[in-house]
Amino acid sequence: MTDSLELSEEQRGPVLWLTIQREERRNAMNAAVLGGISAAITRVNRTREAQAIVITGAGSKAFCAGADLQTGNSFKFDHSEPNQGFANTLRVARASHVPLIARVNGACMAGGMGLMGMCDLVVAARHAIFGLPEVKVGVFPAQVLSVLGDLLPRRVLNEWCLTGEPVSAERALDVGLVNGVADNVDDALQALLDKLLDKSPAAIRRGLYTLKQTEHMTFEQSLAFTESQIALFAMTEDAAEGQLAFREKRKPQWTDR
Repeated sequence: MTDSLELSEEQRGPVLWLTIQREERRNAMNAAVLGGISAAITRVNRTREAQAIVITGAGSKAFCAGADLQTGNSFKFDHSEPNQGFANTLRVARASHVPLIARVNGACMAGGMGLMGMCDLVVAARHAIFGLPEVKVGVFPAQVLSVLGDLLPRRVLNEWCLTGEPVSAERALDVGLVNGVADNVDDALQALLDKLLDKSPAAIRRGLYTLKQTEHMTFEQSLAFTESQIALFAMTEDAAEGQLAFREKRKPQWTDR
């Protein structure tokens, strides 16, 4: 586990917290932040050291403002490399079978929308704002479309991309971008974690895999895939324990296998 000046890791029981520590830059992303997030997600999926990962920003003003425009290098890439840092982080998140939860504690803008969008669940502070302001600096929200395209209605996505104007947390909730909005984001986050952490980790892990695999399948492809998956779910130790606990009217003791 690492703890850099720009991204901190903190294990809180079964939950790993990743906090962008660049409050003076509105928690804008850089290579160290993206590399740290990718490494942590990869490690947790391999070691099973956490049942969930929370991603957030330091302070209360910003979750993540996107790329750090102050550097002047935000949109300069090594074109000899077919894959770039931010896109690689989205790939790692997409492959995760450990739930990723975004704690949106403030402004969530531009690439920050990608970090939020790559997460499986999102809770937001009521004062948080969301937006895709790239057109205001002469570029366009490109990579984030890969995660936002399936989360937002097309007309809403078009408007946000083409106007670059920010929207409220309540609007984000209305269009289904976030799971909840609260005056106290930590209370909302804990309520969500309480509903998640007492469930079978094995079922959630295989369940996230199934959800992600079926997302773009046709009906018949999805049905063929899931009818084989349910048999595998039933073969796990957690499935046997869960059903036995149900019959014995007691709380399950999960083995995560």
